[in-house]
Amino acid sequence: MQSTIIGFELDEDGYWVALLGCGHRQHMRHKPPFIERPWVIDQTSREAIIGQAIDCPLCDAENAPAK
Repeated sequence: MQSTIIGFELDEDGYWVALLGCGHRQHMRHKPPFIERPWVIDQTSREAIIGQAIDCPLCDAENAPAK
């Protein structure tokens, strides 16, 4: 399920966390070569991402059919 990024905050370990419109949070790490998100390290670039929709795995899990 898609949710809109409404802001960012730092966690206790210094990693950026996206605040989502659904109320969930999702870490946004830049750890090349595994995860490429260079925009997360620059404030102006992070601000440009606000308003974009991303997948929210927690919403997907909440809306999954019961087994």
